[in-house]
Amino acid sequence: MRYSPLIDVHRALGASIGEFAGVKTALDFGNPVEEHVATRTSATVFDLSHMGRIEVEGIASQEFLDKLVAKSLSKSRDGFMFGPTAFLNERGGFVDDVMLYRVSNVKWLVVCNAANVSKVLNWMEKWRKELGYTTNVSIRDRTEDLAMIAVQGPKSVEVMKRVGLEEVAELKPLQFLTGLKWRGSAIHIVSRSGWTGEDGFEILGEPTVLKSLFKELVDAGCKPAGLIARDSLRIEMGFCLYGSEIDENTNPVEARYWVFDIDKPSYIGKEALDRVLSEGVDRVRLGVRMKKGVKFVPRAGYRVYVGNKEVGVVTSGTFSPVLGRAIAQAYISSRYAIPGLEVEIEIRGRRYRGKLVDFPFIKR
Repeated sequence: MRYSPLIDVHRALGASIGEFAGVKTALDFGNPVEEHVATRTSATVFDLSHMGRIEVEGIASQEFLDKLVAKSLSKSRDGFMFGPTAFLNERGGFVDDVMLYRVSNVKWLVVCNAANVSKVLNWMEKWRKELGYTTNVSIRDRTEDLAMIAVQGPKSVEVMKRVGLEEVAELKPLQFLTGLKWRGSAIHIVSRSGWTGEDGFEILGEPTVLKSLFKELVDAGCKPAGLIARDSLRIEMGFCLYGSEIDENTNPVEARYWVFDIDKPSYIGKEALDRVLSEGVDRVRLGVRMKKGVKFVPRAGYRVYVGNKEVGVVTSGTFSPVLGRAIAQAYISSRYAIPGLEVEIEIRGRRYRGKLVDFPFIKR
């Protein structure tokens, strides 16, 4: 069991503490729906320290990473994030979906999902040896010594200025700054990025620094938010979560998750993915928007029907405060994957009507 380095801050703010992917962290701060709405209308601050942070450095680091990820790093630029892309297994399934920070062509930071930190590290080390990069590439786990938070929402810039981080206002989407000074301390990275569909920033730094920054952001009017709101926000946008929509047995084509370049000539999983593109898929990921007034939220494993024909299964669901109704992501048989098609989801022995829709559920 790991603990977020900000756990004491969360407890002092009255958070409900729970476990996510083996990490004890804040699930909510009293009302996840209010935290969701605040992200869409104002600004919130999330603790992302559960996620993995892996540094890849060395003269051949770009060449090495380009053999692992499914998008071509020839499109990457210093000072910009690259992704989302993915590490795929040799069957074309997801080892993990990742974002890369290109500090330079010889120094990168890989951000991966919390549940996959050890797996990704071992997978990268395996290929570093097998591909012959043991002398010119180093891999270092920075997860424990760097904390990570995010400020998200339409008033993110305003809040960042209030706490003395005016420099970040000029960042372009996915651009980042390194080595910023804040209250006499260094912040490792600030990027203009997020996972909510809103404008915002992700910040990496020493835990003691980010504890202070988190508290000052709250004092400056940024509402603290937990992982329950983060999940409902990402579902509204149709974003995939590892372990729900994607895993080792799911490929990017059926997930409709464009983490790869079709014309990239070589990477781990390329041959398998080419076969998938050639042969087609039996299922695809789509959204289900329930009828207004349906009080039950579809959960993972619930079955989707057209008439008496079972056509799919739910992977994740939530109540959308923006739409005022329940929504879900599901894998649907490709024969029935038609946006606009009326479907039913079976919940506790009863069926409730909904409609297949494309992502995102809401427009930003």
